[in-house]
Amino acid sequence: MCYNPLVVASSPRCVIFRKLTMVPPILSLALPSETGRVLSIQSHTVQGYVGNKSAVFPLQLLGYDVDPINSVQFSNHTGYPTFKGQVLNGKQLWDLIEGLEANELLFYTHLLTGYIGSESFLSNVLEVVRKLRSINPKLIYVCDPVLGDEGKLYVPPELVSVYREKVVPVASMLTPNQFEAEQLTGLRIVSEKDGREACSILHDAGPSKVVITSINIDGNLLLIGSHQKEKEHSPEQFKIVIPKIPAYFTGTGDLMTALLLGWSNKYPDNLDKAAELAVSSLQALLQRTLTDYKRAGYDPQSSSLEIRLVQSQDDIRHPQIKYQAHKY
Repeated sequence: MCYNPLVVASSPRCVIFRKLTMVPPILSLALPSETGRVLSIQSHTVQGYVGNKSAVFPLQLLGYDVDPINSVQFSNHTGYPTFKGQVLNGKQLWDLIEGLEANELLFYTHLLTGYIGSESFLSNVLEVVRKLRSINPKLIYVCDPVLGDEGKLYVPPELVSVYREKVVPVASMLTPNQFEAEQLTGLRIVSEKDGREACSILHDAGPSKVVITSINIDGNLLLIGSHQKEKEHSPEQFKIVIPKIPAYFTGTGDLMTALLLGWSNKYPDNLDKAAELAVSSLQALLQRTLTDYKRAGYDPQSSSLEIRLVQSQDDIRHPQIKYQAHKY
């Protein structure tokens, strides 16, 4: 009998064994989808939906192959009384990238990043961007610059300048909230005009697509989107009025950025259409989450709510556009 697959022999049994030990093709590379192959570097929780848990499943529902790298692995999100888990460091991140590269698995159409908690890890993410673009120069980098919200930083202050000076220039799409856009531009946003100007400042720094996902102006909640198709031309800008829901949800920013990636790639020249689909999908999910908590007899205003992601998959695949974009 032939036990060594490296030995050349004429035995039919040995030939069969040799074939079985061959590495099969990666079908997402050999037979690429019409959507894309996404590398998503974000946090992960065992229970609940934030970070990659909030982003991977929706992208898969929209037809993307998604490979997640978990920057942290926690038992649950940090809003609970306690949490436990592990944090990936920069060397461990690069080990994973080198493993993929050694097997010729680093061809991606998209890179998606969310919360990053240290300057050293962020520096390694920038190296990942360079590596991926050396393999696919057309790589689309969608960056959610998670810095903070409502006037409070969630990350060390030094990360703001790293994002501003190094990350924004290499991003294809940027999805900050109001506070993050202010941090990245140095512009105080108190009006729609300020929001549009912030988008233009960010365009000048690098990304062709900018979506400020939530701006609170005079008690109204808005999304402002901006697409600069040519550097020498003014960007096409729009807004979507978003209804306020009297509750606080976790993972919504991660989900929104994933939906924007998914739909903007399907409608590459119509960011307003992509944003309509993303907002309508998210709002349907939040309404279902709110309804289900109430059905369970829970006061939805008493703490943060875990989103009903799996139960809302039809709203992710086939959202009904209820929130319209209005062009400026």
